[in-house]
Amino acid sequence: MRYLYGLALIFSIILWSSCRNDFETVSSTGNLTFSQDTIYLDTVFTNIGSSTRTLKVYNRSNDDITIPSIQLEQGESSNYRLNVDGIPGRIFENIDILAKDSIFVFIETTIDINDFPNPDNAFLYTDKILFDTGGNQQDVDLVTLVQDAVFLFPEQYADGTIETINLGTEADPVLIEGFYMEDDQLHFTNEKPYVIYGFAAVHPNKTLVVDAGARIHFHRNSGILVANQGSMKVNGAASSDPELLENQVIFEGDRLEPGFSDVPGQWGTIWLTAGSTNNEFSFTTIKNSIVGILMDSNDGDLTLTLKDVQIYNSSNIGLLARTGDVYGENVVINNSGLTSLSCSLGGKYNFVHSTFTNYWNNGFRLFPSVIIDNVLETEDETFTEDLIEANFTNCIIYGNESREVIFVENPDAAFNFNFSNSLIRFDDPNGEFSDDPNYDFNNPNLYFNIVRNQDPSFFNPNENDLNIESNVSGADGIGDINAASLVPLDANGVNRTNGSPDAGAYESVEFPD
Repeated sequence: MRYLYGLALIFSIILWSSCRNDFETVSSTGNLTFSQDTIYLDTVFTNIGSSTRTLKVYNRSNDDITIPSIQLEQGESSNYRLNVDGIPGRIFENIDILAKDSIFVFIETTIDINDFPNPDNAFLYTDKILFDTGGNQQDVDLVTLVQDAVFLFPEQYADGTIETINLGTEADPVLIEGFYMEDDQLHFTNEKPYVIYGFAAVHPNKTLVVDAGARIHFHRNSGILVANQGSMKVNGAASSDPELLENQVIFEGDRLEPGFSDVPGQWGTIWLTAGSTNNEFSFTTIKNSIVGILMDSNDGDLTLTLKDVQIYNSSNIGLLARTGDVYGENVVINNSGLTSLSCSLGGKYNFVHSTFTNYWNNGFRLFPSVIIDNVLETEDETFTEDLIEANFTNCIIYGNESREVIFVENPDAAFNFNFSNSLIRFDDPNGEFSDDPNYDFNNPNLYFNIVRNQDPSFFNPNENDLNIESNVSGADGIGDINAASLVPLDANGVNRTNGSPDAGAYESVEFPD
């Protein structure tokens, strides 16, 4: 009997336990608090999903509570999507929060701009998250700017494969996801931004023209490719508003959230392949790529002209030119994972009033701001090409390492370079390079009127603001007036010919206290 009684007691305890609630709650009284009262999902392109935003909902009372309802004001028709404490949807009922505890609400959206009146190619889409009803109702606003765009992408075939471009030969193909643009796609205007998936390629003997004020965005591992005998003309112009940069042409990734505005490596490169010719970029910003511009060997013509071009936050290299023919003025390159400027495997290079720096702070950096060489070594072969000239006039070459220019010379090919009226960082306290004539800074045939290791006093190089300070900068007043007359306006549009010009892309200014 005692055995049966014990079993009955245990059974009744189990039965009682299984029927009880884990905790008793009371209804919410409208006293919730929130981590934010408005959630901005930033700007999104039409039909591209936003990033996920997080809202934290707090129950600061001493009671366990139940929120009778949580829902989007537009209900199931809303273009926002929620996830409340791990449950996806748009309408939720009887959500519990323990005393002095909280829950998470995750918000995201995908919006088709064609579903809404849109006279200006952009509109503000809003909704609310409603907590409870009636007199206890509280709400959090949701705001998203939706931007229309021109989308360019490779074809996806019926078997699921994606269109490719062959960079090799039929016998030895090298395939990348991409497509050749048709003639009616070879003019980028400023009417809508462009979003590119894969590599958008320019046919041989065709030219891609980009108007002032155009905005070009790239998805991950995407870019532009200019084929042999093709060209790219980027026709930016000076802007009156330094914040809006209304006439600047900007190439960047397709993540528009502020947290991605300076993240390196979001897209591939602008690839000017071997034989592409007469490529021109003016008043252009290229940011957050793997390689800003990749330029292969030229066919004897001027391959690339850069005027008032900025390249920032490249995860590898800002400008990589192999056996190129490049002219640049008011060029600014900064914050590159490897090097900002690589003049590789010989070629011809002339830069005037340009600033090449590297203040990379996303990890350890192995290479200087500028590398100049006439050789390329592979496992099987060594290639050399003449460095016909590499001239830097009224330039700044600096960074946060002690040596910011390095030469790699193979004696089997020509190696000609010259720096004049420039500020260079190269510190060799132990004389490691004293026997290398390329680093004889007293040789006027190589270095003329240069300044070494004097702080350029940049305003904020980590944020890519490379303006220099008056009467403090080592670049102040060291420029050659004859060279300045060739580029009379600095990168801010300031006349540099009224007195002694400064080295670099910017004339010095007084910094605010």
